[in-house]
Amino acid sequence: MSSKTPPPRPSVAVFDFGGVLIDWNPRHLYRSLIPDAAEMEDFLAQVTTRAWHEPQDHGGDPAAATRALQALHPGKEELIAAFYGRFDEMCAHAFAPMADLVERLHEGGTSLYLLSNAPNLLDPWLRGPAQTRHPFLGRFRNYVVSGLVGVSKPDAAIYQLVCRTGGFRPEEAVFVDDVLANVEGARAIGMSAVHHRSADGTIAELRTLGLPA
Repeated sequence: MSSKTPPPRPSVAVFDFGGVLIDWNPRHLYRSLIPDAAEMEDFLAQVTTRAWHEPQDHGGDPAAATRALQALHPGKEELIAAFYGRFDEMCAHAFAPMADLVERLHEGGTSLYLLSNAPNLLDPWLRGPAQTRHPFLGRFRNYVVSGLVGVSKPDAAIYQLVCRTGGFRPEEAVFVDDVLANVEGARAIGMSAVHHRSADGTIAELRTLGLPA
């Protein structure tokens, strides 16, 4: 009678940043800069648009992007400068149940890594000031930020990079992300993966995989 070797239990957890651990939202900053809610929403929709800021997640230069946008919108230079100049204020709010989860995984001996599609300036923030604002971010052994490394999810290369960074094989890790395409990208290279939709659901899935969640 032949026996099939079960897949190894993951010993590494790789987390996305915004939408999973941190409630990244420009409104956390711009509510203080543009008190009128309708005016603020118009600014975010018409000036600092997704089409403008998303290229910085893929290796674009935030400073150059800022200057280019300022040239298009005279009179709004300071508001535009705040987008990257005060980026940390958009990251002021952690999801408490997910922060607690990270702490439990760390205490249980799980190796933790962070993999984010974000501008390059997120990397030095994660390695320094972020750990004062959000101590649980200091539990991660390393961070891979797409805007710094020049490749982004769901490209296979960025998952392979985080594996090389941590010195683990894909099958030894589980990846957690709120974007389904990114989850599928991780699975495609052999990682276990959880599509994050709620803290309770993610915790349950990680426990099923044998992690101390």
